Amino acid sequence: MTVSASLDLAPITRHLRAMFGSRLLIAAVHHLPVFEELGTESLSIEALRTRLNLAERPAMVLFPALCAMDLLAFDQQGRLYITELGKYVTQANTPNLTGYLGLEKDDAGVLEMAARLRNDGPLEAGEGISFVKEGEGPSPMDDPELARFLTLGLAGRARHLSPLVAANMTKRDGHLLDVAGGTGFYTYEWLLANPTSTATILDRPAVLTVAAELLDEFAQSGRPGAAEVKERVTFLPGDMLTDSLPQTDILLAASLFHDWPTPTCQLLTQRFADALRPGGELWVHDAFLTDTRDGPLAVTDYSAQLFWNTKGRCYSRAEYRSWFQEVGLQPMPDNLPTQMDYGLIWARKNNTKDLFFTQ
Repeated sequence: MTVSASLDLAPITRHLRAMFGSRLLIAAVHHLPVFEELGTESLSIEALRTRLNLAERPAMVLFPALCAMDLLAFDQQGRLYITELGKYVTQANTPNLTGYLGLEKDDAGVLEMAARLRNDGPLEAGEGISFVKEGEGPSPMDDPELARFLTLGLAGRARHLSPLVAANMTKRDGHLLDVAGGTGFYTYEWLLANPTSTATILDRPAVLTVAAELLDEFAQSGRPGAAEVKERVTFLPGDMLTDSLPQTDILLAASLFHDWPTPTCQLLTQRFADALRPGGELWVHDAFLTDTRDGPLAVTDYSAQLFWNTKGRCYSRAEYRSWFQEVGLQPMPDNLPTQMDYGLIWARKNNTKDLFFTQ
């Protein structure tokens, strides 16, 4: 583990992501009648969604954020209501801070956030969805300039987190498949900790060009065993949504699912499960909502940022584990924190032998 990994860099990313949470708050008070619809009654998520005419994704970005801000909460029946603090962003309460929040209601970012909440994304499909493939068309990450910009932009985060991820994942002989592996740092660190194993990094060709450069740098770092890592990595250009995935013992999905809506996440989980050999493991490294989906604030702010830039949002561990179970994987109970508001969860594919003896 590198020395720098001992310092959690979460305060920096939290300040960045708070911008998107602020836009949600002002949009909810001045552009979407969230608090007016709730009034003095509690409503289920579905009922409030219907009244606001919100799709599932924007609702599950907005409502958890307002809960994390302590403006909304769930009652014992799972219905949303306005908290004592939340009353101070309603016109019915005297005094209130609606006018104070209204000073920023015409900010361009706030207006755009309100529009995206209503539309479940930007009005122009080419906007905002910066880094994920749109339908059957080419991936934005096939553009070499954009691929280099994003991959190097994420490199600092990956350098910091990858030793922590590798230290918490299973140590074993075998093969790792890093899907949408980006910089490749998670793979390089895992191979460094597992000197007899091999790995494949699957991503778009333009991304892999950058990953190969970073592997050269990693191999020349002078760290014990780093030079040998290069000989155990295969770069595989491809599309994780459509191309065949190689069979593997461990599959890593780091900061991957949060780019996609729920149906795509379920599709990917099935594809990943199919790629695992019996006894294989699916590892997810991401930022997770609480299972009650009412926080934490750092994650709901991140979810708002993802909503702005991708087709996805942050999900709870319970949501992931339900996807695991749907495809026959056995979720493990571990919740392994790393840093920067991220953590690891994992699931196992049972051995055929295990299935035989448990019947």
